Amino acid sequence: MASIDVRFSGSVPANYEQYMVPLLFRPYAEEIAKRVARFDPSDILETAAGTGVVTAALAASLPEARIVATDLNQPMLDVAATRVNSGNVRFQQADALELPFEDGSFDIVVCQFGVMFYPDKVRGNAEARRVLRDAGRYVVAIWDRIEENKLSNLANDSMRRLFPENPPQFMTRGRLATTTRNGSGATSETLVSATLKLKQSS
Repeated sequence: MASIDVRFSGSVPANYEQYMVPLLFRPYAEEIAKRVARFDPSDILETAAGTGVVTAALAASLPEARIVATDLNQPMLDVAATRVNSGNVRFQQADALELPFEDGSFDIVVCQFGVMFYPDKVRGNAEARRVLRDAGRYVVAIWDRIEENKLSNLANDSMRRLFPENPPQFMTRGRLATTTRNGSGATSETLVSATLKLKQSS
C-alpha cells in the first residue's frame, strides 16, 4: 500500500485508540458486530483492523467464532492485542491487497473504514472474495466525502486551523474512489464500483 498508510507507528496507535476510536469508530463497530452475529459465522477475517475496536466487538458478540484480525501496521495490532483477551482471536500483520490465506478460508470478511484507503480497491475487494467460502458474506463500512459528514468535517476544519502548515488529511481520504493526476498537475476522481458474486449454497 501507499507509504502514508504504513506510518501508524510511534505514538500514533495509542493516540488513535485514545481519541479517534471513541469519537468515530466504536459506535459503528458495535453495529457491525450486531450485523455479523446474525449470520453466526465460525471463521471471521477482519481486514484493516487497526487497534481492534471491531475485533473486540466481534469477540464479545461471537465468543465461539475464530477471528483473524489483520492490519498493514503491526504497531496498531500490538495495541489491539492489549484490548482483546480471547483464545479464539489471532492478530496477524497482512496487506489486504495480498492476503496470506488460502482460497475459501472464511465464512465472512469484515472491514470497517478501511476499503476506501486501498490504493487498488478492485484488487482489495477481489482478495476478500477469494478467501471467502461459497455463500460467504462481506461486511464493509465506508464513509462518504468529508463534506457529507458534519462531525468529521468540523474536526478536520479545527485541525487545519491548529496545524495550517501541515494539516492532517486522514479524514479527507474516503469513498470508493481513485484519484489520478494529469501532466499539468490537475486531479480527477473516479468512483469505483465493485460487485462480488458469491455462490449460493444449494
